[in-house]
Amino acid sequence: MIKEILAKKIFQKDDLIKLLETEGEDKKLLFQKANEIKIGEVGKKVYYRGLIEFSNICSKSCYYCGIRKDNDNVNRFNLSDVEILSAAKFSHDNNYGSLVLQAGEIESAAFTIRIEKLLKEINKLSSGKLGITLSLGEQSEETYQRWFDAGAHRYLLRIESSNKELYRRIHPENKLHSFEKRNNCLENLQEIGYQTGTGVMIGLPFQKMEDLAEDLLFMKEMDVDMVGMGPYIEHPDTPLWKFKSELIPIQERFNLALKMIATLRILLKDINIAAATALQAIDPLGREKAVKIGANIIMPNITPGIYRNDYSLYENKPCVDEEPEECLHCLDVKIKLADAEIGYGEWGDSKHFFKRTKTEPKF
Repeated sequence: MIKEILAKKIFQKDDLIKLLETEGEDKKLLFQKANEIKIGEVGKKVYYRGLIEFSNICSKSCYYCGIRKDNDNVNRFNLSDVEILSAAKFSHDNNYGSLVLQAGEIESAAFTIRIEKLLKEINKLSSGKLGITLSLGEQSEETYQRWFDAGAHRYLLRIESSNKELYRRIHPENKLHSFEKRNNCLENLQEIGYQTGTGVMIGLPFQKMEDLAEDLLFMKEMDVDMVGMGPYIEHPDTPLWKFKSELIPIQERFNLALKMIATLRILLKDINIAAATALQAIDPLGREKAVKIGANIIMPNITPGIYRNDYSLYENKPCVDEEPEECLHCLDVKIKLADAEIGYGEWGDSKHFFKRTKTEPKF
């Protein structure tokens, strides 16, 4: 049965559910097929995105997130421009090729101007050689355009769940947490010309296998260029914590996340897929295991170590007590052990994006 499904070119919802439910030998076949497609479509290279989590100040109060606005137990921080540019220089000097600017969601004229200036400075210090991804939440179309014009070319905005009702159960029901607005932002990003990414949490309370299959179909229908998704890990200072006893075991969430990555690689063959840090929070080799079954993007954290513990979206975040230099060589060794190559100094842009837009890669 699984062999027949894996041989298909078009997948229905029921096919995807069966793939997500695989265990034992069937799961091995799923992983093997995903790896074959990955190597055939995007190759063995893994591309680094130096992750700068520069602020945990957020205007939103999503029920799953440890840095939600209503959590008074968070030590709030906001890196200076000098600290951000220093981290960007580290990424450039160590040949990462790209970086990600990530923070809590803030919409304001001052924030828009600040990011715009930072983008120009990062391009200046790297002579335009650093690829830049933004993950800064919902913004106006005008803001997205300004940031694109200033030098950002990839944007990750996770939908978290494509099921409207589930989305509402994990967010407050108000204008700041609108399912429709989030979808509209994704559309705006694509229209502007960003390589557009999204993603979901896997193993949420109230989530069914059918929801995850629908998430995969949503990403295909949206024609995304990249995906960042990982297992849901609960945080004690969030409203969803009270549903902890109803969650599937953490190891099952980890295994399900790997099956989601493998199935996504089979469904969307030439996109970029990130190995989420949340995988490493469960298994020390979680990201490397994801690389072996479909992922091709790794985001080493290059935020100064003193701030990392305060950017706590979930429990047991890894590497919070390390400086960027300490992660560098360890990660290189792990990636090579996963039978992958590292695309040093390369942007590693989504091949799907260039096919979709009929444009040519820059770096």
